[in-house]
Amino acid sequence: MTFTHDPQLLKGVLSLLLLHLLAERESYGYEVVQRLQGVGLTDVLEGTVYPALARLEREGRVAARLVSSSSGPARKYYRPTPAGYEALASGTATWTRHTAIVNAVLTRPLPSALSTPK
Repeated sequence: MTFTHDPQLLKGVLSLLLLHLLAERESYGYEVVQRLQGVGLTDVLEGTVYPALARLEREGRVAARLVSSSSGPARKYYRPTPAGYEALASGTATWTRHTAIVNAVLTRPLPSALSTPK
């Protein structure tokens, strides 16, 4: 099943997702896109991921290295730095707190007769 994701929600959590995927294993940009699509974020494209990886690199949260490829140009592989692992831990804790609060509100029962404004 394919879902469309709210771009603003995704923008807020993309760095955290990228750091987690790269902590699982070092990857190059297109591979990260495929991994995101593989977990259900089918509308995430290279045009979203590559700028986010570049930003994480500028911020010192990921390090990159070029690896030659037999099937084309060298690939840039990314992995978290110590600052990236710290950001991942902090961001995961924050995300967990936020989702718990949102879930607590959204799972509260609604009144059986919703009144609509006239």
